[in-house]
Amino acid sequence: MPTLPPAALPGRRLPRAVQHFLHTESAGGIVLLVGALVALVWANSPWQASYEELWRTELTLELGRFRLTEDLRHWVNDGLMALFFFVIGLEIKRELVHGELRDPRTAALPVLAALGGMVVPALLYLLVAAGGPGGHGWGIPMATDIAFALGVVALLGRRVPASLKLFLLTLAIVDDIGAIVVIAVAYSSGLDLAALAVAGAGLMVVVALRRAEVTWVPIYVAVGAGVWLATLASGVHATIAGVVLGLLTPASPLTPAAVARDWAGDLADEPSPEELVGMTRLAKESVSVAERLAHQLHPFTSFVVVPLFALANAGVVLSTGALAPTGAAAVAAGVVVGLVVGKVVGIAAFSWLALRLRWGTLPVGVGWGQLVGVATLAGIGFTVSLFIAGLAFDDPALADAAKLGILAASAIAAILGSLILVRRATE
Repeated sequence: MPTLPPAALPGRRLPRAVQHFLHTESAGGIVLLVGALVALVWANSPWQASYEELWRTELTLELGRFRLTEDLRHWVNDGLMALFFFVIGLEIKRELVHGELRDPRTAALPVLAALGGMVVPALLYLLVAAGGPGGHGWGIPMATDIAFALGVVALLGRRVPASLKLFLLTLAIVDDIGAIVVIAVAYSSGLDLAALAVAGAGLMVVVALRRAEVTWVPIYVAVGAGVWLATLASGVHATIAGVVLGLLTPASPLTPAAVARDWAGDLADEPSPEELVGMTRLAKESVSVAERLAHQLHPFTSFVVVPLFALANAGVVLSTGALAPTGAAAVAAGVVVGLVVGKVVGIAAFSWLALRLRWGTLPVGVGWGQLVGVATLAGIGFTVSLFIAGLAFDDPALADAAKLGILAASAIAAILGSLILVRRATE
């Protein structure tokens, strides 16, 4: 029998960067849940009026003749969430350069599974809600919430093998790529070509700075802020700027780690200040810019930005009349069917097709039952689904119906997925 390489062993350790990402996302999922629960309780309490009053409070950014006024909810959704999508862009770049998406054969199964997990939920939603006022919400059940899904997996502990966690992470990242494309294409309107050209010029400046090997971070922050503002004015959702900037971030170190280690070994027992400065620079350059930024920003987006987003958007009034407006019941039902049924059917069917055509293989040590369990957990579509719901509907009644569907579907998917994975682990 041939010996499996270390990377293929069921009990192998995940790469350090992936472990850190999984740990932060898992812990962030708990804080996200707290934020959502606080929003729900607040919106259904005697103080519910103060909930909307707070998030409708306007905040103005003024610099000379430039003036930008938005309410607090839009500052969170359009501003802070751009940082969230920037971190997603960084993780996508890492996966493309060093991770599972680098090898087409390894990536084939989670990529096709994610494709099925986007197409089938959208089709099922349209089957339920098309023809009514809620038809534009087909993108809502396409998303998988990485933080919540990985948070559930973390609670299950060793019942979920490392290879299955990596499969879920890769699937969710590909799912995020699909969601980004949907937001850019289907939920952007009234394009301002001049502003879009300015944003494009800003991105070209970033590329030029990269090629010139400029490493001074403040200049990238300034240019990135300009790209965000231009994108906001262009009609393309401003969070897309965060994704593109993340993808443009270098994911390979300027200096090989071996060079930094050798240099450190050659230092004298009492190095001079110049040598210490040089060593610090080499050590910094031995870690890619993408990894350093992800390490710095990921905790902030996971523990501050995303919970704030949940607090600002998950406050839905739970009442018997919530689904009474025209089209509201169809929207909620379409979201639940799409996330709970569509994700499982789409991921399982496309995975079966990939294996049947020999385009991919199951993760080492993973059976079909476990894959179905993870496919069920992928129906947790909280953060990005809420985000798309806010873009899809101008009618507050339809938006609230979509949010109710998202909350119900995410809870059902989390419970069912956990039960499946626990049962399979005990067999």
